[in-house]
Amino acid sequence: MKTEQNYDFRRELLTVHETDRRNPARTPQPNEYWLEQGAKIAITPDAPEVIAVAAADFCDYLSVTMGVKASLVTQGKGNLSVALASTLGVDLGEFAAYQGFRILVDAEGITVLAHDDRGAAQALYYIEDLMTFAGAPCLAFGKIEKRAMYTPQMVHSAYGMDEFPDEYLARIAHEGRDAILVFTKGANLANDFPLDFNDLIRRAARYGIDVYAYSKIKSKKHPEEEGAEAYYEETYGKLFRECPGLKGVTLVGESVGLPYSTQKGIGQLMRDGIPLGIDTPSIYPCLDYADLLAMLKKVIRRYKPDADIVFWTYNFGKIDKEARLALIDALPTDITLLATFEMFEPLELDSSIVTSADYSLAFAGPGYYFRTEAEAAKRRGIRLYSMTNSGGRTWDFGCAPYEPMPYSWLRRYEAMKQMHDACDLSGIMECHHYGFYPSIISKLSKHLFMLPTPSAEALLATILEAEYGKENAKQVDEALYDYSEALRHYVPSDADQYGAFRIGPTQPLHLLQTLHIPFDEGASYGHANWIAQYLDVHHKKTLAGQSPQALRHADEIASLERMLALMERGTEQLEAIPHPNDRLRRLAGLGHFLTNVVKTGLAAKKMYSLRLKLLSESDPIKYGALLDEVEALQLKERENVLDTIPLVEADSALGFEPSMLYLTDKRHLEWKLRQIDFVIHIEMREMRQGLALHMKKLRGEFEGSKR
Repeated sequence: MKTEQNYDFRRELLTVHETDRRNPARTPQPNEYWLEQGAKIAITPDAPEVIAVAAADFCDYLSVTMGVKASLVTQGKGNLSVALASTLGVDLGEFAAYQGFRILVDAEGITVLAHDDRGAAQALYYIEDLMTFAGAPCLAFGKIEKRAMYTPQMVHSAYGMDEFPDEYLARIAHEGRDAILVFTKGANLANDFPLDFNDLIRRAARYGIDVYAYSKIKSKKHPEEEGAEAYYEETYGKLFRECPGLKGVTLVGESVGLPYSTQKGIGQLMRDGIPLGIDTPSIYPCLDYADLLAMLKKVIRRYKPDADIVFWTYNFGKIDKEARLALIDALPTDITLLATFEMFEPLELDSSIVTSADYSLAFAGPGYYFRTEAEAAKRRGIRLYSMTNSGGRTWDFGCAPYEPMPYSWLRRYEAMKQMHDACDLSGIMECHHYGFYPSIISKLSKHLFMLPTPSAEALLATILEAEYGKENAKQVDEALYDYSEALRHYVPSDADQYGAFRIGPTQPLHLLQTLHIPFDEGASYGHANWIAQYLDVHHKKTLAGQSPQALRHADEIASLERMLALMERGTEQLEAIPHPNDRLRRLAGLGHFLTNVVKTGLAAKKMYSLRLKLLSESDPIKYGALLDEVEALQLKERENVLDTIPLVEADSALGFEPSMLYLTDKRHLEWKLRQIDFVIHIEMREMRQGLALHMKKLRGEFEGSKR
């Protein structure tokens, strides 16, 4: 593969339709309708913009992907016709629902009947998928009916933080997602720059996509304070007054918080400099949040009566059930509750327990925190969403575009479906911070998030054949199964997700001195924050909810060694395929990159152990042997870094994360090589010199001054 420059991956995100996906050996069958050269795609003269945009897109798909020239018409009969069912007096039955559609195919042509304009667009995108799977511009005779399982399906941008070019919006819509999130510090103010929200709302609406404000507006006044209503009128009220097209707003404690709580004790964190063991309102479900939501409802719905006010309990998941459910019982019922699907769950290692600290696919879910809140929401009649990260990315790997572990994802999707059926889970949030990157995983979830759901295994087989070639699909499937099994051995601790697994092989293996990687202008988060010495995060609930670090450390190493063995086996299988296409080469490169990330994660744990042993070892011979182990570990990690450089050069999507930018590109990996040289040639040289001096003393050869 040729070398890419940083950000070249954006060209892929802006490429709505791939070229040359037609199989020239595919010939018409008696039970199929084929769209031939000169095909007409018919819509009504008064078709909504979403339908017109999707129909024009379909013509482009036929031309670019299938080599069939087609035209869009608004008069007469088309080879493919699109209409709203209501205009023709057609009853769609159970599919007369949001994004519902019916596709009819016979020898006369293809007819799309939709419940709404978004259903019509999704029907056309669905047909594109079927034709790509078939490798030909054809559909089998019969009837297809679908409707959405989840709405909204909210995603952040993988293109760049809060950046949504039109073509990327089209990619999002093609993958079935219907809402985007914009970090919001005020009206027309994104996280890092001014942004014309109304322009984004208009552009997104053309593709059937809503815009949610992800609030970064701090709650500087308690809702019971004098002047609170005026304050919130000029923050949230102004936001919806100036941007009434926003679909809603999401609120989470760490981003909005409260200045204090009126509940006894909460807010008074210390006395005489000594912590009282009390949580700040930003991470505690104090009842004052019910007052805040009542205030926000009042000011927001003056301008947007149907605004979706989404209250996310992410920060409260570590708190005992009683306090969490007391807040849910106090919430107004005309807002939305969002609970993270799998977090804060204690997971077994070998002889110890680790808590799932942040978003992870190592545990399919649902977790206890989610289940208890979902049941409470259903009992009270509160609409329920969840942060599921089901679009392909979690926080298991920070600098990878997606996790190619389809069988792990299938377990997550099945668990979500169970909660959809049992607790009315109706909407989801995905790819928080890391952004939505279209992939085989997002395609898999798109089709499984429609009702009725197809066979997951058959769908996966179809996707793999279409992407990587029928002749390669079995071997690819076996490799991805290994990757999926590997993820069962991942360690979802804070120290891992905010360290080596966050940034990959750039993570320094510190010995004595903590060095920070170069800062990149424009990055919103991360950098030095994520690469401190490997250690446990000493939050009191983190300490209480899992085995102490010293007691589980050996189990974590053993677990990651099992993970690495499976990752290596999967990567070897992918790289052994004799005639890969470009998509398969990129998949193999991604798998190889993730394997190297695991190697760094293991090395970080082992380095942590060696550092602790060096601090307490009093036997000089054993001390010298520990130094030899450190040097061997550093040299092995040097090989890992050198092995990673050509991978990130070949695929610019590797090593990038929108809020941190590039932390694992060639420049940063070369910094890591210099850091390794610093450890070996400066820090360790001085340590060895000190050891040599000590040995001289033991042998009676010390010639210094006596006291």
